[in-house]
Amino acid sequence: MDGVSLQLREGEILGVVGASGCGKSTLCRALMGLTPVRGGTVRLQGQELGTLRGRALRRARRSIQMVFQDPLACLNPRMSVGEAVADPLLIHGLARRGAARARARDVLEAVGLTPAEAFEQRLPRQLSGGQQQRVAIARALVLEPRVLLCDESVSMLDAEIQAEVLALLKELQGRLGLGMIFVTHDLSVASGFCQRLIVLDGGRIVEEGPGDRLLADPQAPITRTLVEACPRLPALA
Repeated sequence: MDGVSLQLREGEILGVVGASGCGKSTLCRALMGLTPVRGGTVRLQGQELGTLRGRALRRARRSIQMVFQDPLACLNPRMSVGEAVADPLLIHGLARRGAARARARDVLEAVGLTPAEAFEQRLPRQLSGGQQQRVAIARALVLEPRVLLCDESVSMLDAEIQAEVLALLKELQGRLGLGMIFVTHDLSVASGFCQRLIVLDGGRIVEEGPGDRLLADPQAPITRTLVEACPRLPALA
C-alpha cells in the first residue's frame, strides 16, 4: 500500500473495489492490526490504534471486527455454532459461559438463524454456505463493534444467497448504526450496496466517488476494466 488515505463516517458503507492483488485484503488486515502499518496511522474515533497497548488495545479492537471471504476457514471446525459465536465474549472476559451462550442465541436470531436452538449445536460443516456466513457475521457482531470490515464476504455465495446476505448486512448496518467497509472485486455489487466507493490499483487509490458515477463515467483504466467485467451491465463502447 502506498499513500492510501480514507475516512469512514459513522453509519456509512464504504466500498473498496479492485482487481485481485490490488491491495484490498492488505488494507483490511492493516486496519485490523494484523499487518504492521509503516509510515501511517489508523485512527478509530480519534484514537491512534498503533499507540495503544494492553487493555486499551483490546477494548479498541472490540470496536472493529471482520467478516472474511471463507467462513469455513475462519470457524473452528470442532466448535459448535453456539460456541463459535459465544467464544469472543469469553476471550474478552465480557460474560460467563452461560450468559455468553444466551447472548450468542440472541445474535444468531438477529442474523436470521431461527430458531437459534436449531442451529447452536451444529458444526459449521453441517450448514449451507449462506448459513456459515451468517454465523461468521454473528460472531463478528457479538462484541458490538462500531466498524465492520467485510472482505469479499459474499463472493463465494451463489447469486440468490449473495442477495440475501447483502440484504441482511444492510439491515444490520442500519439498525445498529455500524460503519462498514465492504471489499469486493465486483463493481456492480458494490455500486448498489455502498454509499461511496474507492477504487484501488497497485496499492493506490486511483478513483473514488458514488457508485452510479463510477459506473456511468469511469475515469481510471482499472475502473473501466471493472465496469466491462460487470455481467449485469453492457460493456463500454
